[in-house]
Amino acid sequence: MYRKNLKLIGILFLLMLFFIPGTSVASGLFGSPQPLAREEGGLSTAIGFGHHEDKFERDSDSYTIRQNQVYSQVAYGARHIWEVYGRIGMADLEIDDAFRPAASSITSSHNDFEENEKFFAALGAKAFYPFNGTFGIGVFVQGYYSFDNFSDEVSGIRNGTPYRTELKVKELWDVRSGIGLQAKAPCGVVLYIGPYVYYSEAKISPSHRISGLGLASENATLKNKTEVGGYAGMQIPLGKGFSLNVEGQYSERFSIAAAITYTYQNRER
Repeated sequence: MYRKNLKLIGILFLLMLFFIPGTSVASGLFGSPQPLAREEGGLSTAIGFGHHEDKFERDSDSYTIRQNQVYSQVAYGARHIWEVYGRIGMADLEIDDAFRPAASSITSSHNDFEENEKFFAALGAKAFYPFNGTFGIGVFVQGYYSFDNFSDEVSGIRNGTPYRTELKVKELWDVRSGIGLQAKAPCGVVLYIGPYVYYSEAKISPSHRISGLGLASENATLKNKTEVGGYAGMQIPLGKGFSLNVEGQYSERFSIAAAITYTYQNRER
């Protein structure tokens, strides 16, 4: 019966993700509105992974940005109503068509910007208000910052002259805030859904400006195209203080994340 209930909840969750209207780079999993910490207060730790996609703009041009993130988290909260947390991790970066030539007189060794994992950190806080034993509402705020620059080198020919330049993506950051509605399902599973707003940007700088070569044509600032999104997820207890959290987010593109959390229990006295 337990497995059947979990299977049903999983199917309902996938349907819920499918029908969210409206994804978003960045700080990753928001998590359930209600914190996991003990009633009297305590720590929890987590290991998470996320695949994140978003659309950034420079002037009238838009670019799809992708990141794969792996991180560890430490959180402290109390009374199941508030929590603060910090994350450190690694994330790669891909920008579609970053080096796509604007004219036939320009060639490019590759069109997409790609860079391996770089170090990032995130901070967040959440608060929760229960309506009753089943339903409740929560708010959160979360920020992300990449401490390392991403870079990729491209070469080709422009108007018969060879060129080579390196594009750097610097100071990639975002801040997000949202509201979540939560419902407790059978077997201790928690389902949640809600909207969020966010702002994200990064600075780009080519070592040599190549006119007509996408993002390598000038120094500029990339900003997120859409400022509003939606998210939904579920939290499944695994026993002995462990739980699994799976979540989807959507604004311009779809993102998905998952984490395993351990909540430290009381010691026997």
